[in-house]
Amino acid sequence: MTDSARSLGPGLGASAHGEGLIRRRRRRRLGGVGLGVGVVVLAAGGTGWAVYAKLDGNITADDAAAAELARYEKERPTSLVKGAQNILLIGSDSRSGDGNGQYGRDSGTERSDTTILLHLAAGRRAATAVSLPRDLMVDVPACLGRDGTRSEPMFAMFNYAFQKGGSACTIRTVEKLTNIRVDHHMVVDFHGFKDMVDAVDGVAVCLAEPIDDKAAELRLPAGRVTLNGEEALGYVRARKSLGNGSDTDRMDRQQRFLGALVHKVQSNDVLLNPVKLYPVLDAATSSLTTDPGLASLRGLYELVRGLRDIPTERVQFLTVPRESYVYDANRDQLVEPEARRLFERLRKDEPVKVTKKAPKVSEHSHDEEPYEETENGGEVPAFRGNTAAEDTCG
Repeated sequence: MTDSARSLGPGLGASAHGEGLIRRRRRRRLGGVGLGVGVVVLAAGGTGWAVYAKLDGNITADDAAAAELARYEKERPTSLVKGAQNILLIGSDSRSGDGNGQYGRDSGTERSDTTILLHLAAGRRAATAVSLPRDLMVDVPACLGRDGTRSEPMFAMFNYAFQKGGSACTIRTVEKLTNIRVDHHMVVDFHGFKDMVDAVDGVAVCLAEPIDDKAAELRLPAGRVTLNGEEALGYVRARKSLGNGSDTDRMDRQQRFLGALVHKVQSNDVLLNPVKLYPVLDAATSSLTTDPGLASLRGLYELVRGLRDIPTERVQFLTVPRESYVYDANRDQLVEPEARRLFERLRKDEPVKVTKKAPKVSEHSHDEEPYEETENGGEVPAFRGNTAAEDTCG
């Protein structure tokens, strides 16, 4: 394919939803919340059977995606480390569904507004969440559309994969990009995200300056502010009116907010208070469409039961190394070899260090590998990002 043909890629395609793709009992999604969902499910073992059955029935199984992925099993990456898990968290920008129409017109299609690859280390010693920009230019494989026809492989923005072929197409695109096996996936929508935030009585953030965003209907004072669900949604989705207006700045804001959400959910005020715990569990499970392996309360519990023991400073968030696409400054491309190093370390379940400051350059590497020193004097590849332990006022 020529460079000119690969510049922007097509912008049209089949919807990620409809007959023949995902049969949902509920259509509630938004990316990144899956990490918080995992945490709150941990305490579900103490609930009564009726409550358990209700929460268990909330979750929607993505059977169609499982069938599509099985079709391409031979070409998918293999898992290298027993016990390590990679979960793809997908947030849809669908305007269909109860309460979502206010965010724009429902055009009959949806794209992945936010996508995070969450790596849970073997032994649950750490969790690393990698944001994948929606504007990243990638190779999207041939995918099954909602009309039953298969698209041709194309070079396009990353979020087109979800529009073309839903979660299965997104997973195959991520696996092709990273060579990392996606073990599970979760999809959440606008409404589910709002419910999660409201269920924990809001999440506190610190604003350097007041916000007055008419498009997001968001007006907030400077300083520490506790956001309700509606405000939180506007805060994590706003782009042009906050920061430098870039998608990179928006992803950094999402990461910091999700860290604050994880910290709030992990607190005893939520997990050890049955009155607060049930609405959190109800909101979390109701918001999910997952692969069949996670589509039960038991499945989610088995996956994340060790997550509670991960120190918040080892719950890390970063954006894949990216830069402006050479043919269009409004699109992104991977920065190499940094991106390849990150993907390889996650695939091998090797330590990754996230730092807010620009990492140092290793004196022992011929290609100027960034690193951070360990306690024993060694070096670990480092990438810029955030941890759940950081205060948003920091």
